[in-house]
Amino acid sequence: MSCHDTLRLIDAYVDDELSAEEAAAVGEHLTVCRHCLRQLWGREDLRVLVRALPYFSAPPRLRAAIIDRRQPRRRVAPLAAIAAAVVLAVGADGGIRLWSRLHNASVVAEQVMTRHVNALVTQHLVDVRSTDQHAVKPWFQGKLDFAPPVPNLADAGFPLLGGRVDALAGQPVAAVVYERRLHVITAFVSVGDDDVPTESTYNVRGFHEQHWAPRDLSVWIVSDLNAEELNEFAQLLRARGM
Repeated sequence: MSCHDTLRLIDAYVDDELSAEEAAAVGEHLTVCRHCLRQLWGREDLRVLVRALPYFSAPPRLRAAIIDRRQPRRRVAPLAAIAAAVVLAVGADGGIRLWSRLHNASVVAEQVMTRHVNALVTQHLVDVRSTDQHAVKPWFQGKLDFAPPVPNLADAGFPLLGGRVDALAGQPVAAVVYERRLHVITAFVSVGDDDVPTESTYNVRGFHEQHWAPRDLSVWIVSDLNAEELNEFAQLLRARGM
């Protein structure tokens, strides 16, 4: 599939409106074309932003016009028009800050998934392998400018596998690795980042992610584990100091 064909279908691809054959062809092209992949990321950033906007009920006349099947169907408004609506909805300064923070978070979320998958593919999950938190936590000393929490969650069904030093957004982070049955969970811990929302949830290429900011830290967790169990894991980490 060419770039022209991919960009023509990319909105429908993001909205899951393509047939299985078309979606597979677009997905295959995106694995080899960086330009089209960046276009996809932009569409996904926009979708996250739009979902974050406040909801207002449509006036009756507008609602009637929308549901009138005799009206011609139109695609989603252009990116610039929606961005302008965002600015109007939350105020110029607030809209720009919201756009920037959501965009930054979506970029980091993509990196979180990429680093997690890279560790799985290369089988380099940990630099220090241990189920003992008292062995993993001291290992990070001298390798980072902060002390990452390393809770032991084996009693709750999430045994510790170990840890490694990784990088997100060009900054070193602690990657604390856990397991749930055959599913690997990575908790990326770094110093706090004011440029992203303090709480967020993502689904990136089939991987579930959560982000929160305890004290002066930033925590991202990622796994192909189902969302319910990953949320249980997140609550356990929060309760035990991460």
